[in-house]
Amino acid sequence: MSMWVNIDEHNGVPSQPRPDAAPPPHWRLDAIAAVGRPHHLVASAAGHEVAFVLDAGEASDVWVMGVDGSGLRRLTTVRDPHAFWEDTAPAWSPDGTRVAFAEGGSIHVVAATGGPPRTLVEGGSPQWLDDAHLLITVDRDRVSRLCRIAVDDPWPVAMSPADGHAWAASIAPDRRRIAYVHAPRDDRKRSELRLLDLTDGSVTTLVSDRGFFVGNPAFSPDGRAVAYTSERSGWSEVHLIDGGEERRVTSDEADFSELSWHRDDRRLVARRTRHGVGDLVTVDTASGDVTVLAPGGSWSSPQWTAGGDVIAVYEDHATAPRIRAVAGAEPVTCLSMVPAAIDAAPHVTPEVVAYRSFDGLEVPGFLFRPATADGGRCPVVVYPHGGPTSHYGDEWDGHAQYFLDKGYGWFAVNFRGSTSYGLDFEHAEHGRWGVADTEDCLAAYDYLAGLDWVDPGRIAIFGASYGSYMALAALARDPQRRFACGVAKYGDCDILTSWAQGDQVGIEDLERMMGHPSENREGYREGSPIHWVADIERPLLIAHGEQDERVHPKQSQQVTEALRRLGKTFEYVTYPTEGHGLLRRAPQIHFYERLERFLDWYLM
Repeated sequence: MSMWVNIDEHNGVPSQPRPDAAPPPHWRLDAIAAVGRPHHLVASAAGHEVAFVLDAGEASDVWVMGVDGSGLRRLTTVRDPHAFWEDTAPAWSPDGTRVAFAEGGSIHVVAATGGPPRTLVEGGSPQWLDDAHLLITVDRDRVSRLCRIAVDDPWPVAMSPADGHAWAASIAPDRRRIAYVHAPRDDRKRSELRLLDLTDGSVTTLVSDRGFFVGNPAFSPDGRAVAYTSERSGWSEVHLIDGGEERRVTSDEADFSELSWHRDDRRLVARRTRHGVGDLVTVDTASGDVTVLAPGGSWSSPQWTAGGDVIAVYEDHATAPRIRAVAGAEPVTCLSMVPAAIDAAPHVTPEVVAYRSFDGLEVPGFLFRPATADGGRCPVVVYPHGGPTSHYGDEWDGHAQYFLDKGYGWFAVNFRGSTSYGLDFEHAEHGRWGVADTEDCLAAYDYLAGLDWVDPGRIAIFGASYGSYMALAALARDPQRRFACGVAKYGDCDILTSWAQGDQVGIEDLERMMGHPSENREGYREGSPIHWVADIERPLLIAHGEQDERVHPKQSQQVTEALRRLGKTFEYVTYPTEGHGLLRRAPQIHFYERLERFLDWYLM
């Protein structure tokens, strides 16, 4: 057995390697695992360099380079692999000589020219107040607070009150005020925009709308205004507080994020996401006009350069993540850590489709049709995303392309609860996880079964995290036995026990959407497919990282014990080094090889 695998067991006859199954002609799993993903891009104060995190080579280390791609250097060698969606950005000191970063629950500082990092104190999300002080977050008693530390004497001094979480801080140019997002302890269904005055320690609530969330605060360069996003309109539109007056800036019916001011105090650069596509845009804060700098795909981490251009991370279905500068008509790639084999491989572009669910709701999705579809009916994988407060968008998915190259179709569904389709759609499964959204996944099968290139007897469902939960629920709560098999990758089976086992972020996310179990006990039971395991009649592949804190490995243990007791067919594998995401090269390759064998066997 591999050193990367601990448990590898089965009940019933396990899937077998097929002697007639050739590897895909153009894609290899090792090449996919070797793709370097840059993210959390941050420009220096002068705008001549950027620091960023690069997921590559068994690490998520901090790198620095010029905005034209010159002078690339790796600053750290100490950071373990991190899931990019939960990692935090490095931070430049105002004078540009040092970079602060978080790793292993502590704050570290390293010279921008290189050298050994210095560990300061326990904490996260560092930002520089000035060249001698940092603003960090410190978690105590299930609350995250803003604290100030001196770099030379890093003893944390609490700045925000202990009545809730504080995050997403924006420091005013005068270094005397901080705008930040506050999540009250007594209300999971809203967040507030607060202002902290460092001169006297006073805290003022600027925005508080019950039932809505704010985010992305950003002080203007002159310090007069604070831009932020609010869900009040049904989308996360841009709002502004200027001179004590609050107003809505955009009316685009889209979700804005990652706001960054131009030095002229008139424009913001932002990511605008609508229906799974993330455009790079500027926003005129006076008129509210939105101008597309570069269409998505998906842009992230936009930053202004010294020359007034924008540098950001880009990806789409045919383009693996890379850093690009947007100055003229065409974006220019500044950094790509993508193997040549990936860039040379053919990519399938999906069709954006929609289908009706059981109650008439229109559910969107990205449907990938393999080249082999012209020669007959194909097997298809239905892929519900994780989250659930997320979406499958116009982003690079190397593993989907691998299976497409083998002749599989791939249908990534944005079931109710997905973001980027408006707040009503996002909230449609609140209070009832695993019920109507499961029906959306079953309706995805019905939609596929009506296509002339799909084989209805060879459709599988596979997901990770919440998508794993959807896959399990779709097998457990379907008397028609639609799917031929299912794959559950580090997902829940019982959301009540998961609520008790998970980390603080997971617990609060569950309570935000489902309420406390004491208030919605029936909803927690109805949303837990563990109670319908006896109805599962299809084989299951279950995988989990043993270091997972978000969805505890006990969730997979619980469902496999029930499946074994009932004599069901399953395969179960665990990875002792992995958490909520299979990030290291060997476990990732091992899982997808196992997935390939499983799908090849049961979708024969």
